[in-house]
Amino acid sequence: MITVDVQLPGGRYAVVVGRGARAHLSDVLPPSAGRVAVVSQPGIEIEVHTGREHRRFEIGAGEQAKTLATVEQLCRQWARWGLTRGDAVVAVGGGVVTDTVGFAAASYHRGVPVVHVPTTLLGMVDAAIGGKTGVNLPEGKNLVGAFWQPAAVLCDLDALDTLPERELRSGRGELAKYHFLTGADLLSLDLEERVAAAVRIKVEVIAADEREDPTNLRGRATLNYGHTLAHALETAGAYDLRHGEAVGIGLVYAAELARVLGRIGDARVGEHRTVVAAYGLDATLPTGADSAELVALMGRDKKAVSGLTFVLDGANGVEVVPGVDQDAASAALEAIR
Repeated sequence: MITVDVQLPGGRYAVVVGRGARAHLSDVLPPSAGRVAVVSQPGIEIEVHTGREHRRFEIGAGEQAKTLATVEQLCRQWARWGLTRGDAVVAVGGGVVTDTVGFAAASYHRGVPVVHVPTTLLGMVDAAIGGKTGVNLPEGKNLVGAFWQPAAVLCDLDALDTLPERELRSGRGELAKYHFLTGADLLSLDLEERVAAAVRIKVEVIAADEREDPTNLRGRATLNYGHTLAHALETAGAYDLRHGEAVGIGLVYAAELARVLGRIGDARVGEHRTVVAAYGLDATLPTGADSAELVALMGRDKKAVSGLTFVLDGANGVEVVPGVDQDAASAALEAIR
């Protein structure tokens, strides 16, 4: 069992990584919580023991459940049950659950404590860590949300034993990202150490930029490496892609774009392709992807402050690059067809 101590302006908490981590839930819940709302999805059979009065609530499956309507439904259910600001919420599930439930917890009574128990690899290394919560709009992913740090995160690796291979592969997309943020050889680590290493990398980044200052070009926004195209592919909605699968494509696209802009050379692009392939991920655009549509969607990305904005590799490492030319963005898309 590995514990990563998170110290941020928005709160201090522990991320516990290892088999059986969820057994610590009653220990990390706020002492004031008399009631605990446990929120999950149909089909998630992971049981948690709160040690106090609790009730289970469910939200729908898939990205279609990440909506303001779901947040309203949860908050109304909690209100009817009598959940107070002194109580707590526990989110049990993948990124859809932790994102949506975290936002509901941030909004209900202007904020109630939330503990995340991620049940997917993607949730453990990304969605549940760092306090970003939010839901989607038809116009794009995660456009409405809040920063709300959890009271604790319990990454129980037992939950991965029954996870479908495709969901594991989706989590590997986020793990691949961390290779390029630090240069660390995560592939040489066992699963527990690799998950804990990814958590530490993310925590180090957000400790210096918790709320993603748009003027900080080397801050929290760098955690979106590979995500600009990934989110556009997901928003287009015509492709059967999990989030991490889209990130794998987005990582190679970001490398190709950096090469088009003269920021990196062939060897570094090749390194991106090698790491992405090592995680069993594809690196080509889905059949039928429309470049003009994807460029337009990337222009709506929430990082964009001056034209097309990307997180790109370069001589100084990964950083935010605003004002990217549309022709360059389109040329890089053709490089991954």
